[in-house]
Order: sequence, then structure tokens, then C-alpha cells
Amino acid sequence: MTAPTIAAAGSAFVVGAIASLIGGALGGVAVGGKSLGNELAAMMGGFFGPLAGVAGLIVGLAVLFLTG
Repeated sequence: MTAPTIAAAGSAFVVGAIASLIGGALGGVAVGGKSLGNELAAMMGGFFGPLAGVAGLIVGLAVLFLTG
């Protein structure tokens, strides 16, 4: 097995960050759309979703680089 390249890690990071942004927005609408309004809930979810998602991406990519 070969180690992942910087380009592959960069593209995985970008795709993962976009996915966490979209997932956070959808989760915000699902959780708080009724009480806050869909637009505000999506905006807050899109802001707070990547906070955990990007941290997980960094840890996951670091593990891939150390084990690959």
C-alpha cells in the first residue's frame, strides 16, 4: 500500500469540508428550523457543522499519513 499524496489529501479535505458544511446546514434545519426559521437554522448549522467535521478530517488524514 502506498502513502497518500498531498494532492489526494488536499482534495479529500476539500470534499470533506464541503460535506460537513452541507450536513451541518441540513442538520440545523432539521433540528431548529421550526423554532428559529429555516434560513437562520441553516446558516447556524453551516457555521457550526464544520467545527467538528474539520477536526475529524484533520485527525483522519493524520492517521492515514502515519499508517500509510
